[in-house]
Amino acid sequence: MSFDDLTSLDGSIVKVWRLKTGIFLGILALAVLIWDILGAFQSDRLLPFGAWAGMAIVLAFSISWWLPPLRYRYWGYELREEELLLVRGIFNRVHTIIPLRRIQHLDVSQDIFEREFDVAKLIVHTAGTRSSDVILPGLHQDLAESLRDDMKQFITDQAL
Repeated sequence: MSFDDLTSLDGSIVKVWRLKTGIFLGILALAVLIWDILGAFQSDRLLPFGAWAGMAIVLAFSISWWLPPLRYRYWGYELREEELLLVRGIFNRVHTIIPLRRIQHLDVSQDIFEREFDVAKLIVHTAGTRSSDVILPGLHQDLAESLRDDMKQFITDQAL
């Protein structure tokens, strides 16, 4: 199954992932800068002062700029009649099929960055212990709530 056959995530998730990745890698680049400052007066330096920090900043910016759109491109889902299919992965492709009858409960969640861009994640809690929580990120808030309600309707119809 190709990604063209699946529903894509909301495009705003790329901005959210860029922000989160940039903050995390920015903190790491800052740590490299501090390490570089602390070793500034060592006589056996491999590179001149600022080289390590400069490379870390360039690498952090490059990763936070290029990785999120690539990650977005390789994420898709499809709500079928009796199951939810998730396909994701840049290098390691993962196909997850969640039978709707195994769902215990559903959550729609937003962190502070997702709230700013009006995207949410649908958290599907299934029966079982291994991988019992499956997260579908990057949905528009209204769509996440609609998917939750559709799956809830299936669950209640099956219970009767």
